[in-house]
Amino acid sequence: MGWAGALLPGLDSGRVARLDALPAMDLPSGQYLFRAGDRAQGFAMVLDGRVEVTLTAASGREILLYAIEPGQSCIQTTLGLMGDAPYSGEARTVTQARIVMIPVAEFARLMDEAAPFRAFVFRAFAARMAELTALLETVAFTGIEPRLARALLDLAKGGQVHATHAELAARIGSAREVVSRQLERWAGQGLIATQRGQITVLQQSELERIV
Repeated sequence: MGWAGALLPGLDSGRVARLDALPAMDLPSGQYLFRAGDRAQGFAMVLDGRVEVTLTAASGREILLYAIEPGQSCIQTTLGLMGDAPYSGEARTVTQARIVMIPVAEFARLMDEAAPFRAFVFRAFAARMAELTALLETVAFTGIEPRLARALLDLAKGGQVHATHAELAARIGSAREVVSRQLERWAGQGLIATQRGQITVLQQSELERIV
């Protein structure tokens, strides 16, 4: 079975075959799919890898809006295609990725004629809106310490977190300087150990208590 049949159950065989025939792009880590101000050139389906969508303020401060993994879609692209709006954020691969781009005309036909595809797009849109609402609530109502502790626990593999202070700041919606100061305090308290591009979690239970 091709990707379309697996990701879009209920779609008729003719449309599945047409989508499966679209060329797949193999992208390296660090490849930008779009930047702020660009117009949507198609509807991207992520088949493998991870893409992160961020928003950057004029000050340079960045926040991670959401990640796109296999079978998921991008709310910014959906808004761009359905509302003819330019991107406000930017998307970049953070691993090697394999992506199929559904052309604009084909996307419009599927939305008009194919209920299973339309349901997929709207379900994905609703899920992304729920994620963004949760992100807004977290940034607005949760302090820096629990947000940063949660991020370290989520990212830790074998007690190791491979991320820069800027990447952590973008993930939790804070400034790099604020994150650096908090990490220095925790390192001084023996909760973590830091080195360039890597953080070692020494007291997981204490980070869990902070969360």
